[in-house]
Amino acid sequence: MKIVIAPDSFKESLSAMDVANAIEQGFREIYPQAEYIKLPMADGGEGTVESMVAATGGKRVELSVTGPLGQPVEAFYGWLGDGKTAVIEMAAASGLHLVTNEQRNPCLTTTFGTGELILAALDQGARNIILGIGGSATNDGGAGMMQALGARLLDNQGNELARGGAALSQIAKIDLSHLDSRLAGVDLRVACDVDNPLCGPKGASAVFGPQKGATPDRVAQLDAALKVWGEHIEQTTGRQVIDLPGAGAAGGMGSALSGLLMGRLEPGISIVTDALNLAAAVQGADLVITGEGRIDSQTVRGKTPMGVAKVAQRFAVPTIALAGGMTKDYAVVHEHGLDAVFSVVNRIVTLPEAMGEADENLRVTARNVAAVWQMAERNKAAKQTA
Repeated sequence: MKIVIAPDSFKESLSAMDVANAIEQGFREIYPQAEYIKLPMADGGEGTVESMVAATGGKRVELSVTGPLGQPVEAFYGWLGDGKTAVIEMAAASGLHLVTNEQRNPCLTTTFGTGELILAALDQGARNIILGIGGSATNDGGAGMMQALGARLLDNQGNELARGGAALSQIAKIDLSHLDSRLAGVDLRVACDVDNPLCGPKGASAVFGPQKGATPDRVAQLDAALKVWGEHIEQTTGRQVIDLPGAGAAGGMGSALSGLLMGRLEPGISIVTDALNLAAAVQGADLVITGEGRIDSQTVRGKTPMGVAKVAQRFAVPTIALAGGMTKDYAVVHEHGLDAVFSVVNRIVTLPEAMGEADENLRVTARNVAAVWQMAERNKAAKQTA
């Protein structure tokens, strides 16, 4: 029997590998001789580096970079086991968690540190870069990242722009002549799970600016600045990004990645399943088990269990999900490929208690799921021989 275990993390409780290990332990109580393939997963957001490094036998690289407000911060990226792929979480260098509530001001914050992470990956010899964008403190359209990578952003006096989203209103020229030449030989895939355009009522500033500290006046200022930025991207490369779905992701980061670096904006879970070659693991499997901390109606919008289930569907392999919690509206997931969903919480507890008991509850639930699966197999075999 071949069983593929491909869960996401239970956030603030267990890593994706911890979840996979607990599920395997439970199943082994019933199926000790089965073949188990564990692929810790992620959807391109927080935890993607950890999961992909663990799944490929890679390593985590730590370094100091420029934080959102120009301060030094300790960040990281993942170097995968293939020896040529780097995985970067934008939030590690430019994340909202790196800025206090009082400091939040997307007119000033910069993505420069994310560019420094890309440079570090290039220095290590990366041929492929997977960049997860999200959770950022920034609204600079990726301008800071471009500056770190060698681009010169000039005003009408020929002076370099200051860092931050507000300064983009002064841009007169994007000079790519000094852009790091190694980028031309890199395949850049961007994990992007929102389809917001760069500007307008559904754009980066209006939708995401307030949570980053933008007042209504600043939202209008930033939106106007990003429009100028988008116009200059089109003038520079011919690529139209103002209305491009995903260009508004992460404070407009999608605009620079797509319009200036020619990166591909893709659903995060699709990038991860491709990079980890989930399809090859699932082919010929008897069962796939996935899961995450919470399963609800939003799970169908690009979350890990859905991505795993879609791959399993291609090979007609049944998929079971284990969850830390389920909401009343969870059942929609059955229409999208998840055959069964089980909560691992077996009694009324507080959230801290549930998180503290997650490892044991996963093991017990997995064991019981395996027992039910075994009973069904035995019953089927008995009928066939009767």
